[in-house]
Amino acid sequence: MAVTSKDKGKSVVGAPAQRSQGTRKGKRAWRKNVDLDEVEQGLEEVREEERQFGSALHKKKDEDLFVVDTAGDDTVRKRLPKLSTRSLTAAKILAQRSAVPAVHSRSTPSTKSKLTRAEKERLLRIGKKDRKGPLNTLVDHTAQGEGSALMEVSHAASQGAYDVWGAPSTSIAPVKAEHDFKPGSTSAHLPPSRAPNLSYTRSQIATPAVAAPHAGASYNPPAAAHTELLLQAHEIEAQREEKRIKEEAYKTRVLSARNHGYGSGIGMDLDDLVAGEDEEIVEGEDGELIVKKLPQRKTKQQRRRAERAKLEAQALAEKASRKRLSAQVDSARRFSKLTNREQALAAARAAQRKEARMARLRKGLAGVKLGKHVVPKGEVDVQLGEELSESLRGLRVEGSLWRDRFVSMQQRALVEPRAQIQPSKGRKMKVYEKHDFKRFDAQP
Repeated sequence: MAVTSKDKGKSVVGAPAQRSQGTRKGKRAWRKNVDLDEVEQGLEEVREEERQFGSALHKKKDEDLFVVDTAGDDTVRKRLPKLSTRSLTAAKILAQRSAVPAVHSRSTPSTKSKLTRAEKERLLRIGKKDRKGPLNTLVDHTAQGEGSALMEVSHAASQGAYDVWGAPSTSIAPVKAEHDFKPGSTSAHLPPSRAPNLSYTRSQIATPAVAAPHAGASYNPPAAAHTELLLQAHEIEAQREEKRIKEEAYKTRVLSARNHGYGSGIGMDLDDLVAGEDEEIVEGEDGELIVKKLPQRKTKQQRRRAERAKLEAQALAEKASRKRLSAQVDSARRFSKLTNREQALAAARAAQRKEARMARLRKGLAGVKLGKHVVPKGEVDVQLGEELSESLRGLRVEGSLWRDRFVSMQQRALVEPRAQIQPSKGRKMKVYEKHDFKRFDAQP
C-alpha cells in the first residue's frame, strides 16, 4: 500500500497551512495551524454532490435515489461499446456540468421592459419634455389639457366591463391582493384571524320591556306597600346625599390645601446641638435629640468574623431548606389530596359565582358599568301621604314615559349607556358706563 505524503504548506483545498508551529495565539494563527483536512474534505464532497445532482444526497428522498427494476433493460446489448471506451478530454470536461443554476449578474435583453407608444407619450407629458404631435409638430406642454395629470379614461372605463348601475357580474373572479397589509402593520405575514368568543348579553336578560309597577305607586295604595316604596326612595336619596357630602368634603380639603400649602416653608431650622465629624443627631420618640456615633471602618478581624457568620447562616438556611424539602416529599400524598380538595372547592365557588352573575344578568344591567358609563337604575316614582288622591279625577301625573322607555332599553342592552350632556353656560354680558368726555378718538 502506497503511503501518500501530505503537503505541510497547503490543506486539502489548497489553503495555506503550517501545522508544524505549536503556538495558536490569535485568530489568524489558529486558522493557519489547525488541522481541518477532514472537515474541508467533507464540505468539498457535499459541494460536488450539489454540482452533480442539484442538492446533497442526504437531503433527497429515497424515491429520487433508488428504483426497483422489475423489467430489465433491453437495450443494454445495443449500447455496449464495440470499439474503445475512451472518450475525448474535451467531452469529459463538457460533461461535467453543474446542476446548480448559474447566477446572472446582468439582465438579459428579454427581461427589459418594453414601453408602448402611449406609455412613452404619458411619461414625456409628465416630465414636460418635447413630444411630437400630428404632422410632426411639437406639442406645447403648457397648453390647456396638456399637463401632467392623466386626461385619458381609466382602464376599467376603456374596457367597459363594469357597470355601476347594473347587477354585479359573477363571471369576474375577485383578484386577491399579493400582499394583505393591515393599517399600521409592520409585518407582511398576518396571523390567522379567529372569530371572537363573545357572550351575547342581550339574549340572557329576562327583564320585560315594561316592568310591572310597585303596588305602592297606585293612586290609592295599601299602607304597607306605600311605606315600603317610601323606604326604597328614601334609601336611594340617602345614598345620593352621602355621596354629595363626601364630594363636598373632598373638594373642601383640596381647596384648603391649595390655599394654605404644604410644609413650613423654604429653609430649615437649626438646632442648638452641633454634631462632631463621627456623630449624628437623631430625634427620639419623646422629641429629645440623641447624638449617635456613625459606623467606622471595620478591621480585617471584624470582616473575617462577619464572613464566617454569613457562611454559617447560609449553611443553616440550606439545612433547613433540605429538611423542609424532605418533609414535603414524605407528605406528598397528603398534599395531593389537599390540592384536589382545594381545586374542587375552587370549581364549586366558580360555579356559584357564575350562577349568581347569571341571576343578576337575568334581572338586567341596572347599576353595571359598561365602557365609560354606568347603566342607570331608574327613578322611584312615589307620592307622599298628603299628595295621594283617592280618585282618578284628582290624580297627578308622575314620572316620564320617555325616560322609563329609554332606561329600560339601556337595562336590556338595546342601547349603550350615555352620560347626560348638560347645556353649556352662555356668555355673560358685561355692563360698563360710557363717558362722553373720555372719547379721545372722536373726530372734532
